[in-house]
Amino acid sequence: MKKVVIVFGLISGAISSALMFLTLPLMTSGAVNFGNGYIVGYTAIVLSFLLVFFGIRSYRENSGGTITFGRAFSVGILITLISCVFYVASWEIIYYKLMPDFADKYSAHTIDAMRQKGAPEAAIAVKKKELEKMWAMLDNPLINAAMTFIEPFPVGLIVTLVSAAILRKRTPLPAGAVAQAV
Repeated sequence: MKKVVIVFGLISGAISSALMFLTLPLMTSGAVNFGNGYIVGYTAIVLSFLLVFFGIRSYRENSGGTITFGRAFSVGILITLISCVFYVASWEIIYYKLMPDFADKYSAHTIDAMRQKGAPEAAIAVKKKELEKMWAMLDNPLINAAMTFIEPFPVGLIVTLVSAAILRKRTPLPAGAVAQAV
């Protein structure tokens, strides 16, 4: 199990990191803005978590062709955790080193969007305060890492649950066992 988890976790994490770094030029050029950035980001997360399915399947095929839901879930969640660590590490590098102005740009985008929708100045002032508090919290690398981990993990958990349910395969009963069980 260890080898499958490490190999597929590292591949999934590498894909996650690569997609994050590849979309960085699109964000800085304006091709991907904050409005559709969620779509691009979560698409990349789902693509990287496809390796969870393939990892569970590989483990099943290398273990005699059978796997329980619990074992499949264990393999999948460990792959997910490794991939999430890569995602967090990539974001920490981007946030603190490559895009130190991310908070300012995101805040400006949010406020501009509110103004375009005709939000009252009181609501805009409240939103500015919320954003200032959030960015102050995220200046702490541990809190930033924890908040970043929350982005991909639920997706990985869902992919793990679905993959474990689809790929579970128990040992077939001998032909006479069905008649005896009835």
